[in-house]
Amino acid sequence: MTAPQPLTIGGRRFLWGSRTYVMGVLNITPDSFSGDGLGDDVEAAVAQGRRFAEEGADLLDVGGESTRPDFASISAEEETGRVLPVIERLLAEAALPISIDTSKAGVAQAALEAGAHMVNDVWGFRHDPQIAEIVARFAVPAVIMHNQRGRQFRDVVGDIRDGLEASIDLATAAGIPRERLIIDPGFGFGWTVEQNLEMLRRLEELRALGLPILVGTSRKSTIGAVLDLPIEERLMGTAATVAIAVASGADIVRVHDVKQMVQVCRMADALVRGRPALSR
Repeated sequence: MTAPQPLTIGGRRFLWGSRTYVMGVLNITPDSFSGDGLGDDVEAAVAQGRRFAEEGADLLDVGGESTRPDFASISAEEETGRVLPVIERLLAEAALPISIDTSKAGVAQAALEAGAHMVNDVWGFRHDPQIAEIVARFAVPAVIMHNQRGRQFRDVVGDIRDGLEASIDLATAAGIPRERLIIDPGFGFGWTVEQNLEMLRRLEELRALGLPILVGTSRKSTIGAVLDLPIEERLMGTAATVAIAVASGADIVRVHDVKQMVQVCRMADALVRGRPALSR
């Protein structure tokens, strides 16, 4: 299957199909499901971003509101206040493309005005369609995720495809070129353990959409359920899901443990893509 067109994000060229890219997660929240929430500690967040860059991350994803199940929503003003100081510092100190992880149009606009390079919307423009207009105005790429929460279940891949196609339609109607989109099937967002596992097994079917695929399995509850392990002990389970995702066609993996998952991706790429293990 033909690889999606290359995409430039924050001045860096992403050549899909050449290797797997690693997105490091920076949760500027006090209530992250993964136990890595940095609260309002800007210095800690910036230090973590610099460390991720040194460990081989290709992008940084900055979020100011938890998306865990039953999360407590915060105002756009509070979310903006959390992420902007971190984004501004990272732009000067980390030298990596920065994604703003938000579902609020106001937060997305403020982050892009501050210099962020991409928007990552866990509702795929279906919660706040104005985000699509903002992405189009700033001419940046966007990750659109299918979120199954509150939706009727029929078929794992069928539901994901329908949701992503609806998001793609919203994006193109707003003026975003299709080639600026990255799709995320939404592992852990409204699915049962069995459905999440099926999603990974059938991930390759989503390549038919012709867009780069981002997968975020890191430390999630499905891993805990399968292995009967708490969040802090899910590193190896995460590694297994990342390796399977790479083998099934993932172009980006969104992770909390950058150093270890960079190694997993390099090894998986060497096996799947025939890429030398030490090559970058």
